[in-house]
Amino acid sequence: MPSDASAPVVIVGAGQAGLSVAYYLRSSGLVAGRDFVIFDRGPQPGGAWQHRWPALKLGTAHRVNDLPGLTDLGLSFENADRARPASEVVTEYYRRYEQHFELAVVRPVAVSRVGTRGPDLVVDTTSALYGDHRTTTQILVNATGTWGAPFRPHYAGAETFRGRQLHTSDYRTADEFAGQNVVVIGGGTSAIGFLLELEPVASHLAWATRRPVEWSDSESLDLEAAVAAVAAQDAAARAGRQLPSIVSGTKVPMNERIRNGIKRGVLADRPMFTRIEPTGVRWADGSFSPADALLWATGFRPEVRHLSALRLREAAGGLRVQEGASVADPRIFFAGYGPQASTIGAARAARRTARAILERLPALRTR
Repeated sequence: MPSDASAPVVIVGAGQAGLSVAYYLRSSGLVAGRDFVIFDRGPQPGGAWQHRWPALKLGTAHRVNDLPGLTDLGLSFENADRARPASEVVTEYYRRYEQHFELAVVRPVAVSRVGTRGPDLVVDTTSALYGDHRTTTQILVNATGTWGAPFRPHYAGAETFRGRQLHTSDYRTADEFAGQNVVVIGGGTSAIGFLLELEPVASHLAWATRRPVEWSDSESLDLEAAVAAVAAQDAAARAGRQLPSIVSGTKVPMNERIRNGIKRGVLADRPMFTRIEPTGVRWADGSFSPADALLWATGFRPEVRHLSALRLREAAGGLRVQEGASVADPRIFFAGYGPQASTIGAARAARRTARAILERLPALRTR
């Protein structure tokens, strides 16, 4: 990679969103490495999935959706081995996908800053393999997702806790917690998965949630509730507000594994504790749970720190995004942001973004 380069389009991130946009650009005749370049900070293909803990099997993870054109390779996550670790399967499929469609992803490369120079954007990158470089571009597609921006809310006394505090992004194996008292915080599927994995090895488990968990009798996501949750995300993105959680607007599907966990009493959530103390947490009723570890399964925020120089953030705390593009700076597209991050919202988003890019840069069509 040259020290200074230029490309009409830069895509940041090679997860589902970034690869999907790249696929549609490629399908329109654009050439990776010439018309667009993809920077990915991961050491290998797979997006955020490559960092998931080994015990997370494909069959117990969130549904992994097929990339556009994946079936052209004779592959589909629908019929993949559900007993294999999700990280292995996704990495394998994404690698073959990148190779088949000649997407020429440049990795490992981290985008440290995006600035502006006249009509162009300037993308600064850093890499242990390639060093520091600068790329000039006309359009940037931010497809960084959320894995790199874990969210952990502050609670009184957190700084006094003598045990271990870790986030979903830090979790690797249940064996690390053998014989320990663990408090799991969060009301989503990651928290539920942790509780079920830790049950055989932990000495004691407690589950704290900000709001009561609502269970669904269905084993799959309630479509009506999911559509409403996506609509709430879209409204927040258009208004520049912080994005609400998808889980907060939907019920948690109850499969047999979860149903049995409820019967055993391991999936019994309590209202959030009022204070963290050096050796545990204090609940609202005054009772105390000793803890060796606090596991924060409290979600993530969009990873956009590298865009701070562009001053895109609104007073309401979020980014104004309409139809996948920044309202403040139309040169910036967001793939996998807000409503596009969901199964429902992502279906047409990548195709629409690629079409909008070609409309902005008509010269690319004639290459």
